Amino acid sequence: MAKKTEVTVEKKLRALYDLQLIDSRIDEIKNLRGELPLEVEDLENEIAGLNTRLDKVKAEVKEDEHEISDHKQTIETAKELLKKYEEKLKNVRNNREYNSIVKEQEFQELEIQLADKKIKEHKARIEQKQESLYGINERLEERNAHLKAKKGELDAILKETHKEEDLLQKKSSEFEKQIEERLISAYKRIRGSVKNGLAIVPVERGASGGSYFSIPPQVQLEIASRSKIIMDEHSGRILVDPELAKEEQAKIKKLIGA
Repeated sequence: MAKKTEVTVEKKLRALYDLQLIDSRIDEIKNLRGELPLEVEDLENEIAGLNTRLDKVKAEVKEDEHEISDHKQTIETAKELLKKYEEKLKNVRNNREYNSIVKEQEFQELEIQLADKKIKEHKARIEQKQESLYGINERLEERNAHLKAKKGELDAILKETHKEEDLLQKKSSEFEKQIEERLISAYKRIRGSVKNGLAIVPVERGASGGSYFSIPPQVQLEIASRSKIIMDEHSGRILVDPELAKEEQAKIKKLIGA
């Protein structure tokens, strides 16, 4: 009965360490991609923002052009009215009628002056916005070229690692199913709390892997017996003996064809 318990715990340790080896390789692949996915996403967001800004400025230019067209129409209408008033002045019958026509002429002349002023303002705005459009287009061209280069880098890495990562993800899920939920939760919690993602490490030179704190000889014997799951009191990592680690490393290396 005791032997069965030892085998069961050993199987759990092996499965956990296998999972660690696979997840560590996935981490390596992700590190190989580095910041590229985020850089690509940031560039895409920046380009989307620039395009939105470009559309907005273009719409503003169209609005200014429409306003210029309206003001030009106002000028044409005012000029037509001035011609009519000029004709009416030839046939005025009294001072009151004369003064009324002159006031209308003055009003239309003011309308022309105001419309001319507005046209100049809108033309100045369009000129400024054309400069802005040039700057946005220049920035877009530069950002798109940068995005193309970054996507090329990322695609090359993805192409190189895609097959291996798919296999690793599949194997990671398979190994997770072999381990009880309590241990998986502990494994994920430890992985999330350490920088290098190593939740399960072998004993190396009398200390847990990557640590300088020595493990008491009695504890090392318990780890080597593989009869229970032991955690390092300093790092909180689960510990396995060097021999088990070596065997599983060879197994996973063969499994993933590394």
